Amino acid sequence: MFTVRERFRLSESFLDQFKGRQPDWGPLGYITFKRTYARTVNDGTGRTEEFWETLRRVIEGCYTIQLNHCASLKLPWKPEKAQRSAQEMFRLMWDFRFLPPGRGLWMMGSDYIYQRGSAALNNCAFVSTDEIDTDFAEPFCFLMDLSMLGTGVAFDTKGAGLVTIQAPQQGEYTHVVEDSKEGWTDLVRVVLNAYVGKARRPAHIDYGKIRPLGAPITTFGGIAPGPGPLMECVKNIDLILAPRAGNIISSTDITDLMNVIGKCVVSGGVRRTAELALGDPDDTEYLQLKDPTLHKDAMMAWRWASNNSVIAKVGMNYCATGTQTAKNGEPGYFWLENARAYGRLKDGANYVDAKVAGTNPCAEQSLESYEICNLVETFPSRHATLDEYKRTLKFAYLYAKTVTLIPTHNERTNAIMLRNRRIGLSQSGIVESFQRHGRREHFRWCDEGYQYIGKLDRIYSQWLCVPESIKKTSIKPSGTVSLLPGVTPGIHYAHSEYYYRTIRIDKTSPLVEPLKRAGYRIEDSAYGDNTHVVYFPVHEKFFDRSKTGVSVWEQVENVAQMQFYWADNQVSATITFTPDEAEDIPEILELNETRLKSISFLPLVEHNYVQAPYQEISKEVYEQAKAKLGPLNFEMVNTDEAQDLYCDGDKCMVDLQPRLPEQQEVPFPEEQPEESPAAQGDEVGAPAN
Repeated sequence: MFTVRERFRLSESFLDQFKGRQPDWGPLGYITFKRTYARTVNDGTGRTEEFWETLRRVIEGCYTIQLNHCASLKLPWKPEKAQRSAQEMFRLMWDFRFLPPGRGLWMMGSDYIYQRGSAALNNCAFVSTDEIDTDFAEPFCFLMDLSMLGTGVAFDTKGAGLVTIQAPQQGEYTHVVEDSKEGWTDLVRVVLNAYVGKARRPAHIDYGKIRPLGAPITTFGGIAPGPGPLMECVKNIDLILAPRAGNIISSTDITDLMNVIGKCVVSGGVRRTAELALGDPDDTEYLQLKDPTLHKDAMMAWRWASNNSVIAKVGMNYCATGTQTAKNGEPGYFWLENARAYGRLKDGANYVDAKVAGTNPCAEQSLESYEICNLVETFPSRHATLDEYKRTLKFAYLYAKTVTLIPTHNERTNAIMLRNRRIGLSQSGIVESFQRHGRREHFRWCDEGYQYIGKLDRIYSQWLCVPESIKKTSIKPSGTVSLLPGVTPGIHYAHSEYYYRTIRIDKTSPLVEPLKRAGYRIEDSAYGDNTHVVYFPVHEKFFDRSKTGVSVWEQVENVAQMQFYWADNQVSATITFTPDEAEDIPEILELNETRLKSISFLPLVEHNYVQAPYQEISKEVYEQAKAKLGPLNFEMVNTDEAQDLYCDGDKCMVDLQPRLPEQQEVPFPEEQPEESPAAQGDEVGAPAN
């Protein structure tokens, strides 16, 4: 897939500085890292990586890709220069100035990427169903294929009305399912095509080659689910399509098929997956898909698998959809015409991305059908100056651009990805940055930082001999990655200044004993399952207001400003609103439809249930709980089995050893490119290698 003739290695003397140390973890960082991103170390001990080992794998993988890309094209490569560059990238990640996405922390540097392609490094994808009359099964199989790699996939319902469902004709053969994601996808393709007359239904399906439940998956990592989820998936496809024989496929059929495939993948033990449905705002049937009074059974069975949004139109009447959004938060909104016309709103319409067809599940990336993209996360609140932040942007950009150098296993995806080279430099801790630097100053950082990224892209694209990236910035909602440094996710506000964050951990997890030894409060689950509930005391350092103290109007304004100054893709934000604000949603949508590309809403609901994920506490309670805590030590614990058990919404962090002392900065190479922005006051420097 990607020929690796030589591996890049970081200097051992450099790495020695970090061995036996911990970075400046956020309150829930270390346990989040160990249960989610630390791979098993191949040294016979069964232990999982410490953070310096993960960074070594990630950065050596990143520069190995650059090295072999340059070698394949006979481009210049300077080993000493590359070493200095890689060391600086390591330090910036260690100090939590930026981080790759969770996908990168888990997969970058693994042999799987070189052997199977870069899809597993990418965060998200989109596929349209507008061509199902020519290739019915393909968009469904694309979603299944990418989802099994943990990539979130969004889809539209434009295929509604294009094909007629038929009763399958029975074949006289046995279909043997191979023990691979390709084998699972092939079976789903055959079953689906049988319902449109493009295949015969097998007389028998042989699942015997699929490894049993609990067997290790050595290539991608994780635990085998056995054949059960796939068998249920086939059963559910039949439940959906068999009664529809003789009818034209509907938006409901499309969404349900995608949902049962998503359910199959999650049941199959994938670490994470996500789906977003994009429907027509005038499609009443689609808008009612999650109405529990109409579809309670389907909701329970599989319709929970996707969030549902509409492709909004500038100038539409938002009364009907907005009123429905005010009830339960759905649908969300994606303005396709804005995504096609604009990069940053500040720069005016340019239509460079006119082939956009949809967005990813979290709606921060504009995407063509079958396109994927990769993200990287920066933390402006952890920087003191703009120049310092721009230095970080340089290496965050380099990481993301490097991912685009490896093709995927999908030819159609490659034709788009290698042309667009779309990336998404994101920010987390935005609200914290408002507090530390001021709103206007933060937007100045965004504006100047964006222009700087554009200069970087021109220089590095020339060096690598690849196209410039069609779009380069976004705001993702974040999740576990923002927990490592302990900053607020994306553009969202904190729960409160002081709170308990609870997580659920299986009673048999190897994480339990280290947590007990460290003094964390642990309770049996009140719901009688085989789990513990662990309480993590959290203090938000740059606290302004909680999410309950910020109006829906101000939240939307924050999104619009970041769309104006930073994101040429999109800003992903879930806007919370009180019951008193619900009636404002149609008006908010109408007044801001030309300032946004995407947005979603979530009602704030009062609850009183025990062991809630977020529980506000006083400063005194926080200090008392914090005083009881000792250091966490997971160094010799095999946490690999936990990686498939917990979604990345479960969060936990702990302050550990002090940070490393500041290392002397290795100066970036002196050579300046022909088009050097340095003369304009912006230090860019030569390409990293």
